[in-house]
This record gives sequence, structure tokens and C-alpha cells, in this order.
Amino acid sequence: MRARTPGGKAGGRRAGRGGKGRRLPRGLGGIGLRGRLTLLHTGLFFVAGTALLWVTYLLTARALEQRITSKLPRKAALVPVRPAPPLETPSADMPRTATVALVQQVTDGADVVLAELVRNSILVMVVLGALAVLLGWLVTDRVLRPLHRVTETAERLSESTLHERIALDGPQDDVKRLADTFDSMLDRLQRAFDAQRRFVNNASHELRTPIAITRTLIEVALEEPDASEDLRVLGKALLSANARHERLIEGLLLLARSENEPPVLRPVDLAEVIRSALEQLQPTAERRKVAVTAELEPVVANGEAVLLERCAVNVVENAIKYNMRGGDVIVRLARERGDAVLTVENTGPVIPAYEVDGLFEPFRRLQDRVGSAQGAGLGLSIVRAIATAHGGTARAAARPGGGLIVTLSIPSASPASRSSDRRPAGCPYTPSSPSPPPRGPRSADAR
Repeated sequence: MRARTPGGKAGGRRAGRGGKGRRLPRGLGGIGLRGRLTLLHTGLFFVAGTALLWVTYLLTARALEQRITSKLPRKAALVPVRPAPPLETPSADMPRTATVALVQQVTDGADVVLAELVRNSILVMVVLGALAVLLGWLVTDRVLRPLHRVTETAERLSESTLHERIALDGPQDDVKRLADTFDSMLDRLQRAFDAQRRFVNNASHELRTPIAITRTLIEVALEEPDASEDLRVLGKALLSANARHERLIEGLLLLARSENEPPVLRPVDLAEVIRSALEQLQPTAERRKVAVTAELEPVVANGEAVLLERCAVNVVENAIKYNMRGGDVIVRLARERGDAVLTVENTGPVIPAYEVDGLFEPFRRLQDRVGSAQGAGLGLSIVRAIATAHGGTARAAARPGGGLIVTLSIPSASPASRSSDRRPAGCPYTPSSPSPPPRGPRSADAR
């Protein structure tokens, strides 16, 4: 009897596909966990179904063969199958030939039954496979629902929402342990952030208070009419050192805030912010004989106006202070590919390319600036921290011929509707009105 395996190549392909359930092709890498688990379950179902069909086929074929051979005479069952001659005269072999023909007919009928079994089994397996896909998709969604809660909570988290917890109910399984571990981690994070916030607030008070008292005492001593000239010289030196300490403390506190506290996002007119920064720094530029030119396009970004103004003041002040006498500073604001891009370029001494990246590190300055009374090396560190807090970047590059090019990029909002305040390069920046007092805190530090 001829024994045939069901499914042929199709069954082999299904088995092969199911056998690769643990390692999906690269094209499936973008499918989510729910889809991958559904494909895995479906593949395993088809592998098991193909194996079951193959075993059923073999057992049925063997049972039919045994049933046929048990109902026929032994000799007839052993006669080889051969085609009958077209025309034969009746002879004594006719009964045996009829028996052989009967055996052939029975075996052919068994083959038909087996083929029908294979076809029907494949149809049933396809229908059940589609049902398995649907059920697998629904069951997987239910199983992964707690994980979705973990993911949604993690996506909502920020420093202001660390109080949220998953608080998953249910049996103590792997998902419950994961959710509880995540909640414990959030507890530790919240305690750490609260402790850090308290430290910054306490440090702000404890550090500023003695500095303010010292400044007041020095100023009172200098107001004495009988103060000697030496005392006045010493007092002015102490006031200068005291002011530098104030800027250092203010810069450190601002750096800690910008690195650890998310800004309050509101629409901010960056052109107006930069104009305010330029007006604040106009006296400094005039004192150092530095020409400041500006090209400001109307750009609106979502951010905190005070921090963005401080960022602009720091980077422009840095460009003015570390410049040659009679040098230039060029400030550009534009909207590029959905980002607000501020570029500040200045003349000055040649800066080695390998030292540029270090300028963004706290207390890092160029070698010839160490010990300089102009700053403590926090200006560009604060600039990068503020840009990063707003989802942007800050980078610098050495300018050919000397100087530095600092580029800030933060996501922009819808373009401003007001007209452009564009001044071509080479035209000095002049405030449209008398310089108002600074709206925000004074510059923390210029590098």
C-alpha cells in the first residue's frame, strides 16, 4: 500500500515557519509585543496542528491497511498487482484475477478516503488557525493590560507627577511584582527629588544671607566719613569679591534648577527675549568697544521666558567679554526645520578645537582664562542646561580666524505673526527705546 505524508511542501513550510517563532525576521521588528506573541501562538498552533494531522494520517492509513488485509484471503492479499490483459479467454485463473482486482479497488478507495481526510483536516486547521489568531490577539491584550498600565504611568511621569503610582491589584504573579517594584522605585525617586529640592532651597537661603550681610557691612563701613583711603580700597576689593561670590552662588543654583526641574512651558517670543538681552548688555558692549549686530526673525517657542532670557544673556555676554577690543558680535535668530536656532558669533583669540567641548563643563575655562575675574566658568554650562531642559541642544565650534560660534536649538511653536525685526549683518544693534532695567535676574556668570 502506498503511504503518503499529508500536506506535502505546504506542511513543511508551516512547520518551518512555526519553528522560527523565537526569532522573527527583521521585517517584524516593528511589531509590538502583542503582535509578536500572537504570531508566536499562531505559529505554534500550526506546528502542533501539522504534527497532529501527520500522526492521524499515519494511524488511519495503518488501520485501513490492517482492516483490508484481515478481511481478504491471505493468498489474495499477497498477489502482486498487475494489469489485466485486454482480452483473455476464460481460464482457471479467473477467480484469482477477480480477487486481485477487488483488492486494487479496495486500496484505491482507501487512498481516496485518506486524501479526503487530508483535505478536510487542512480546511479545519485553517479555520481554527484564523480563530486562534483572533483569540490569541484578545487574550494577549488582556494579559498585557497590566504592562500597558506600567508603560502609561512611566510616560506620564515627570518631576511634578512623581506622586502617581500603578497600584496594581491581583495575584502575586510576575506582572504584579513588576508593578510593585516600579512603585517602590517611584517612592525612592520622589524622596530623592524632595531631598534635592529642599537642599537647593536651604542652600539658596543659607548661602545668600551671609553674602548679603557681608555686602551690607562693607557698604556701611565705606559710608563712614572718617574711613581711611586704605580702608576704602580694601572695601571696594571686598565688594568686588562679594559680587563675584553672589554671581557664583546664583549660577550654581540656576544650574541645579535648570538641570533638575522641568521648565513651565508657555509661548515665548524669542525675538523679544533676545532684544531684551541685547538691551541689558548694550552698556557692556559700549564699554568694551564691541559692535553687536543682530538678525532676528519672529520665532515663538514653548518655554520659560526667564530661563530663556538668562540663556540669551549668558551666551551674548560671553561673546562680548571674551572678545578683542573693537571686535564684533553677530546674533542671529531663525526658524529652521521646526526649531528655533540662535547663533552667536564673536571675534577673539584663536580657540583650539579640542578645547571647545570642555567649555560647556562647569568651572571649565580655557587655559589662559583660569583665574580670570570675569567669570567662574558656569556661563555656557547654564546655557546647555537650559537648552536641554527645553528639549534642545547647545553646541559650539571654533571660528576660523579666532573667536567662537555658539548655536542653540530648541523646538519652536507656531511662527509669530508680527513683522520681522531683521537687521543685516554689519549694522550695529541699537535699542528702539532707552535701555530698561533688566526684567529677569542678572547674568549669573559669563565664561
